Amino acid sequence: MAITASDVKSLRESTGAGMMDCKKALTESGGDMEKAVLWLRERGIAKAAKRGDKVAAEGSVYSYIHMGGKVGVMAEINCETDFVARGDQFQTLCKDICLQICSTAPLAVTREELDPKVVAVEKELYIKQAAETGKPKEICEKIAEGKLSKWYADVCLVDQKFVKDPDRSIEEMVTELSGTVGEKISI
Repeated sequence: MAITASDVKSLRESTGAGMMDCKKALTESGGDMEKAVLWLRERGIAKAAKRGDKVAAEGSVYSYIHMGGKVGVMAEINCETDFVARGDQFQTLCKDICLQICSTAPLAVTREELDPKVVAVEKELYIKQAAETGKPKEICEKIAEGKLSKWYADVCLVDQKFVKDPDRSIEEMVTELSGTVGEKISI
């Protein structure tokens, strides 16, 4: 199938990826737009992983005040260059993250930032709940780990499902934009 300039333009507008990346994605996927989007997303995740050691020293402090002024959020989201920090996609991400925080009130950005004592108390609670069912200790531990993972998805920002699009987590959104702009992004 021949790939036209309008196909490349359409993919570029829907994903924000570079023109050459869009052309290669369409070529690799045989002109299938959905497969090309998936190819770009997979490639973006791989690129984002390579940038993990880079310093994200530029960025934006973004604030959001909910209607009525009773709830407000301020978040610092960083990237590698001021060029990306001033971009529309990055600013939209900042706004969406503040909206997420305002809507869900997470306890921490990542699992590692949670107080270990709070995590231990939560895990102990889940073990006791599982033990009440009469299951063996090993099974109770596994049940507790599963419940703890669900708890993380509620209390850790990057693990949460995005309120506007529950099919994606905040971490997936950040990784996707990181792949698109070619820079490390951190909250």
